Order: sequence, then C-alpha cells, then structure tokens
Amino acid sequence: MTDVTRILNAIERGDAKATDELLPLVYEELRILAAQKLSHESPGQTLQATALVHEAYIRLVGDKPQSWDNHGHFFAAAAEAMRRILVENARRKKCHRHGGGRQRVELDEGAILAPDDVPPDDMLALDEALERLADHNKPMADLVKLRAFAGLTGKQAAEALGISESKACEDLAYARAWLALEIGKGDHSPVA
Repeated sequence: MTDVTRILNAIERGDAKATDELLPLVYEELRILAAQKLSHESPGQTLQATALVHEAYIRLVGDKPQSWDNHGHFFAAAAEAMRRILVENARRKKCHRHGGGRQRVELDEGAILAPDDVPPDDMLALDEALERLADHNKPMADLVKLRAFAGLTGKQAAEALGISESKACEDLAYARAWLALEIGKGDHSPVA
C-alpha cells in the first residue's frame, strides 16, 4: 500500500490530519496534470496551474466525505474535477457578463499558445459530447477523461481503470471517432 493510498484510507475514516498530509504527496503530480490541461486552453486564459490544482484539491477533500480505492482512483477523480473546473471556466467566459466572445489579447507574442488550443465553444461541445458518451459507455468516457484531462498515458489510464492497455487503445480510438461524430452534429470542430 502506497503512502497516498494509506492517507486516502485515513481520510475516508475521517482523520482530519490526513488531509494535510495528502497535498504535499500529490501536489507536484497534480500541478503537472493541471499545466498539461491548461497548455491546451485558448489564449487569454486567466486560470493558472496552481489555482486549478488548489480548486480541484478543495473539491476532492472538501466538506463532503470522499472515498478512493487507490492512487489511480484519486487521480481519476482529480482529472474529473479539473475537467469540470475548465468547463465551468469556459461557460463563465462565454457569458456576456464576462465579455461574451471577446478574448483577452496578450502583448507578449511568446505567450501565444499552440494552434491546437481548445476554444470555450469547443470545450463546451466536448463536455456535452462526453456526457452523451458517458450515457452510452461510461468506462469509455472515463478513459477519455483520464487521457484528455488528466494527461495520463494509455498505460496509466488502463491501470487506473483496471483494463488492458490494448483494450484502452481500442476504446480510445472508438471514443475519438464517436466524439468527432457527436461534435460534428453540432457543427463544431472535430475532436483531435
């Protein structure tokens, strides 16, 4: 049993001190995942990796008692929390009250992100398609979330879900095609 799993079990039993022990053990991994996710956001993103980690962590170990089976299960929950935060942020940015479709322009050209950034509209379309995929095949949707939002490798995602790496590869190929079709129905960009 890893230290993380031991601490997660202590949190589940209600040990308040265990929550304080968990963050230092998982912080760097969560920060790397957050940075990976934010690197795919559109220019003008105001959410920083540190803030995303802290918000996700608060949601994971907040007021509601949580239960995780192991290290992989915790990171799957972290990926889901980060995904929800990014989707909420995209929705907030899309609201007219928060500037509508306007984007913040940085003066530093070095701060411009790669062309595969996900605009808020596409993030919302992806989220809606993922919800439909979860209704159709929840394990497949979980696999996409682990790969796309947690930045796990195929092997890591397969281990977290308890499936073979080849099954994960097949499911991911199917999910990409399914999501591209679903997103295409709404005239949004296809999933890469």
